[in-house]
Amino acid sequence: MSEAFIVDAVRTPVGKRGGALAEIHPADLGAHSLAALVDRTGIDPGAVDDVIMGCCDTIGGQAGDVARTAWLVAGLPDHVPGVAIDRQCGSSQQAVHFAAQGVMSGTQDLVVAGGLQNMSAIPISAAMLVGQQYGFTTPFAESPGWVKRYGDQEVSQFRSAEMIAEKWEISREEMEMYALASHQRAKTAIAEGRFDREIVPVGDFDTDQCPRETSLEKMAALEPLAPGGRITAAVASQICDASSALLVASAAAVRTFGLSPRARIHHISVRGDDPVWMLTGPIEATRHALAKTGLSVDDIDLFECNEAFASVVLAWMKELDVPHEKVNVNGGGIALGHPIGATGARLMTTLLNELERTGGRYALQTMCEGGGQANVTIIERL
Repeated sequence: MSEAFIVDAVRTPVGKRGGALAEIHPADLGAHSLAALVDRTGIDPGAVDDVIMGCCDTIGGQAGDVARTAWLVAGLPDHVPGVAIDRQCGSSQQAVHFAAQGVMSGTQDLVVAGGLQNMSAIPISAAMLVGQQYGFTTPFAESPGWVKRYGDQEVSQFRSAEMIAEKWEISREEMEMYALASHQRAKTAIAEGRFDREIVPVGDFDTDQCPRETSLEKMAALEPLAPGGRITAAVASQICDASSALLVASAAAVRTFGLSPRARIHHISVRGDDPVWMLTGPIEATRHALAKTGLSVDDIDLFECNEAFASVVLAWMKELDVPHEKVNVNGGGIALGHPIGATGARLMTTLLNELERTGGRYALQTMCEGGGQANVTIIERL
């Protein structure tokens, strides 16, 4: 089987809800990263076999195969196709997987993978809410097959995050300490310029907007999302806007176009778990990936486990005995935001740069996803 290489990776700064990127059309937001990737790599854009971009809530400006639209908006060749995919929070991580699979299969040589999301313009779950006018209260409730299998219980990320905190005995205080560390790490990363190589400014906007001035005292004063619960907004990822893009190439393309790959994609997999628990997927998915590769937690130099909620990452760390000093070292979604469709490729971009900065060999990325799923990608620095 052919190998797949990451040649380069870029992203926009992450704009907070209603912030610097809120007024940008989603296609233009995606186009910004695509154009920057082509410019930085110097590739002939006409040689790209496909453009695969993650995006959720594909209505309005995110409808109509926004990956294709974004490529065209970027002024790039119209004979190059594009496809938008939805694996919920893991959409653009799955885009990287599909790109790698195309290359590994020998059917493609140059594939762009990425993601985009303008959550300010099109709120999270907008597609589900629009469905109510057509008689669907949720994606599940009106399905006799679903009700027969899972009943009529609530299916939501908030309930899952709460259940995880209870099952793994994670206190509110423990989650707030984790959230504070995420903000502190993100601020340190920004101050030290760790994101400078990966961020492509949008006009004058060049710095992630989401890190907050917060404290344990401020977090403790917040009301929980559910009466008597442990989950608050302080320990959840932030709504935001961003796009990201990577170039995945075959060995033949590397030679033909004189490219300098930065990493090799060592492993890709995706696993499912209980859809009602929803956010527990990274635990078994990571176990599967490590077993498949023969690697151990000790062999992995850096981990990115998406901070949808603090309880998700803390439970994953406890189950797999992953030390916090290896996890989300530059902060995560709690501090930097979680622009749903763009997050997977954003995390991969940051992970690649941090692996190079620290001189590590292997890095592993995973994230919880709607439907109880989780992608795992392991990359090897070159």
